[in-house]
Amino acid sequence: MSIGNSPEDERPFEDVSEEARPSVGRALQQARIAAGLTVDDVTTATRVRITIVRAIEADDFEPCGGDVYARGHIRSLARAVQLDPAPLIAQYEAEHGGRPAPTPAAPLFEAERIRPERRGPNWTAAMVAAIVVVVGFVGFTLVKGGDEGGKKNVADSATPSTSASPTPESKKPADPEPEPSDSAIAAAPQDKVTVMVSAPDGRSWISAKDHSGRLLFDGLLKQGDSKTFQDSTKINLVLGDAGAIDLFVNGKKIEDDWQPGAVERLTYTKGDPQAG
Repeated sequence: MSIGNSPEDERPFEDVSEEARPSVGRALQQARIAAGLTVDDVTTATRVRITIVRAIEADDFEPCGGDVYARGHIRSLARAVQLDPAPLIAQYEAEHGGRPAPTPAAPLFEAERIRPERRGPNWTAAMVAAIVVVVGFVGFTLVKGGDEGGKKNVADSATPSTSASPTPESKKPADPEPEPSDSAIAAAPQDKVTVMVSAPDGRSWISAKDHSGRLLFDGLLKQGDSKTFQDSTKINLVLGDAGAIDLFVNGKKIEDDWQPGAVERLTYTKGDPQAG
C-alpha cells in the first residue's frame, strides 16, 4: 500500500517505443481478425490470392513479385480491413529500402546511336574500274597496230566496246516498312475473342483463363514482353499491376486510368472492347 500516491501514479507505463509497433503483416492480421473477416473473405474482396494474403500477414513479401506489387497488395488489404494504408506503406518502405530507383535511359540511347548504318554497293568504284580496263585495251591495240587501217579498225572496235560497257544502275534502298499500329497488332478474327497484354513500361503478374476456366497463363510479364490469348467465347484476366499494362481487345486498345499497383479482374468477349 503506497502513501501519498494516487492510483494513476501506480499504473505501469505503456510501452510506446518503436519496437512496440506491430509489423505490417501483424497489423493487417490483427485488423482482419478484429473485423471478423477470414482470409477467404479478404481474398474475395481484394482479388489477392490466398497464398499471398497469408504470406503478407507473416511478413513474407517475396511471393508478391517486387516492391511495386507488395505496396499494391498492402493498400488493397488495408482498405479491406478498414485501415489507413498510408502508414503501413511508409513502414514497409522504411523496412525494405524505400522505392526502387528508376532504370536509367542513357544505355538505350547509346545503343541506338552506335547502331551500324546499312550501306549499298559502291557503284562509283565499279564504274572507274571498267573505264580503266577499256582505256587500257584501246591503248594496247593502237600500239600493236602497224598501219592506219589497223589503227582505224582498232578504234572502230574500241568504240562499241566503250559504248557497250554497261552503266551500273544505282539501286534505291527499299523504304523501311512502317511499324504496325495498335489496331494492327491486336487484329483478331471476328468469330473469336482475342486479348493481347503487353508491359511496355514495367512488369506485372498476370493470369488468363478461357471460358471453361482452363488456365492459359499464370506468371510474371516482364518489361517489353507481351502475351496474346484467344478463345471462342471469352477471356478472363487478372492483372497484378494494372498501371504497367497496355491492353488490346479484338483489335482495339483499352483506355483505362489504372493506377500503379492496382489489381484488376477483367472479362472480355467477342462483343467487346468493354470491361467485363
